[in-house]
Amino acid sequence: MEISFYNEFKRKAIHLVALSIPIGHYLLHNRLLSVLILSPIALGAIAIDIIRLKKLPLHGFLNRLLGPILREHESMDFAGASYILSASVFTILLFSQSVAVAAISFIILGDIAAALIGRKFGKTKIRWNVGNSQVNWNNRKSLEGSLSCLLFCLLAALAVPHLPLWVGIIGALVATLVEAAPLPINDNFSVPLISGLVMHVLVRI
Repeated sequence: MEISFYNEFKRKAIHLVALSIPIGHYLLHNRLLSVLILSPIALGAIAIDIIRLKKLPLHGFLNRLLGPILREHESMDFAGASYILSASVFTILLFSQSVAVAAISFIILGDIAAALIGRKFGKTKIRWNVGNSQVNWNNRKSLEGSLSCLLFCLLAALAVPHLPLWVGIIGALVATLVEAAPLPINDNFSVPLISGLVMHVLVRI
């Protein structure tokens, strides 16, 4: 059962706070310091999920607190916050500042746009051809949501200093495709790392 649009909105409002990650990384201009600050936060989010999933002490309190904004599959999986935070740590470690700031912004802004606009206005469901069959991935991804994701990713790319525009545009396209694709890896983890890797390669061409 899908969470309500109101709870989806609350979920994305919380995710919006994660914009402090790329903004903070840009302002600090120090990869090691960014990682040292972010890593304990990521580990804390993972610890909360382990308590919740393994039904350790305090799991009941955490489920009551987080339950309304968790999606159904997150009752058996880590929450999106754990994926975003851990992916952000790896993205900052692996890529230059401008690429990392863009890639992390893509998943935060693009995912928020795709979820909210897709839920509210999404009519055209995206189907992917897998082998000889068509897959409609949980009937959740819509063309309208993906176009919104692309728009906000492009805006993020435009706002990132020292990132070549053409690299940012391609990165935004890759992020949108990865967000919409039925990949086995959570998109909160795959979007920043895959789009970041593509931009990392492109800036070195």
